[in-house]
Amino acid sequence: MKFIKKSYYYFFYKIYRSIEYTSNSFGGETLISSKAGLVMLALQVWVLISISAYYAIYTKTFIELTISMPIVYIPAIIVFAFNYFTLDYKDNWKKYNVEFANYSKRKNRIGGWIVFGIILLVISNLIYAFYLMGEVDWNKYR
Repeated sequence: MKFIKKSYYYFFYKIYRSIEYTSNSFGGETLISSKAGLVMLALQVWVLISISAYYAIYTKTFIELTISMPIVYIPAIIVFAFNYFTLDYKDNWKKYNVEFANYSKRKNRIGGWIVFGIILLVISNLIYAFYLMGEVDWNKYR
């Protein structure tokens, strides 16, 4: 369990450092942790959307979702609360950032490529799920 927790904080750390680097380059140094938290939230929501798309594809169930449906807002609240309590509440991520910053350059570079790969995997998975949804003739299942 400790490995998963540390991996989650390392993932946030790499996103935070990436946003910090680009923000310094373009003059937007404010709210870096909020921007990194928003990226984490977006990635988690995209994973949930992918899972629901795969569910709809493989069960051939057409589901029209609206924001007022509990199946939409309950997972969104859970993901938001999870991010708040793991990252923002009492700034838990700051103590891990100090530890991760002391990693060797090689270890941080490898970790950065792993994080980049995971992000590409999440984005490509979402695109592929949408592609598969477009291939299904939903008129048969409505």
